[in-house]
Amino acid sequence: MAATQEEITLSMEPRSFLKSLSVFDWLWACLWLVGAITAHQQYQQFMDGYEVGILYGTVPALVFMGWRWKAFRILSLAVAGISLFAIWIYGNDISLQEKQFFLKFMLSSQSAIMWMSALFVLATVTYFFALAIKSDFVSKVASSMTWSATTMGLVGLMVRWRESYLLGADIGHIPVSNLYEVFILFAIITALIYLYYEGRYKTRALGGFVLSIISASIAFLLWYTFDRQAHEIQPLIPALQSYWMKIHVPANFIGYGAFSLAAMVGVAYLFKARKQSANETVGESGIPALTILDDIMYKSIALGFAFFTIATVLGAMWAAEAWGGYWSWDPKETWALIVWLNYAAWLHLRLTKGWRGTVMALWAIIGLFVTLFAFVGVNMFLAGLHSYGGL
Repeated sequence: MAATQEEITLSMEPRSFLKSLSVFDWLWACLWLVGAITAHQQYQQFMDGYEVGILYGTVPALVFMGWRWKAFRILSLAVAGISLFAIWIYGNDISLQEKQFFLKFMLSSQSAIMWMSALFVLATVTYFFALAIKSDFVSKVASSMTWSATTMGLVGLMVRWRESYLLGADIGHIPVSNLYEVFILFAIITALIYLYYEGRYKTRALGGFVLSIISASIAFLLWYTFDRQAHEIQPLIPALQSYWMKIHVPANFIGYGAFSLAAMVGVAYLFKARKQSANETVGESGIPALTILDDIMYKSIALGFAFFTIATVLGAMWAAEAWGGYWSWDPKETWALIVWLNYAAWLHLRLTKGWRGTVMALWAIIGLFVTLFAFVGVNMFLAGLHSYGGL
């Protein structure tokens, strides 16, 4: 039986994609490979076999991201350059944190995270201002602030990672182990997903909506920092001294970030729908069409669901290793299942029944509150095996 034209085209896509890569694309791949080899040689005394696998396993993913999303290259190079500069200034002396000008005011982990916080809040206000006055220039400024905030947040995490080892080899750990660190991770991942869609759909009108949830997380982060001194680096408890944390937590927060973005796009959808029903003009440079908003919601939830599913499976495997069982109906596990079922139902009805529009936007917003309780509420109000992440 002869192959259809569509089948022939699909079979040729991977080969065509590889042929389309430029010299700079392959240099990008080589750069990540060299970086991974260098990191392995430099820090192999701190790594077991699983961690070496994680290190080299991230290389193809990051290379592919750079191939498909060119802006990611600039971000990566900026983060790497600034982080290495800060690490070079530190040397082996953690006390320079309060003595050296650049570290004290810009590049220590805490300083970088404060810059991130300020830039995200300013970007939120600027995005809304740009939407109100329909200014493309102001929206570009807001987008630049968001890129800068994301850069500083990543620099803060990278430098914090090094600072933990400067405090002691037994204290050093990847900075995704407590609520303070994962709130930073949440803000960065949500912003990155948004920035991707901003470029993909060529609209900055959703920035204020999406960054509102990031600014809310920043408000919590600042309270947690100054009221609870949560920014202080502490040794890991035994339950977290595992390679599983390095893959389970990031996968989880890609899910959380994507779900949050979908919810805030849902808010924009309802706002746009109300404007249209009242025959009010949103403006040419305003919020995108409802079909585009619906598509972004769908793609965000699909992305989040995929990564949240992976994170849940990884969490079960980690639990089996740490506690002897894959599932114990711990409150965190139970609410993770509720989150999973909620978005599984959303996707099922979207794909099989063709549900669209206001109902799905409302559902995405309600899903955010379910996710928020699983993320923070469980730690605040319920005790269990995951109580080490509590307030």
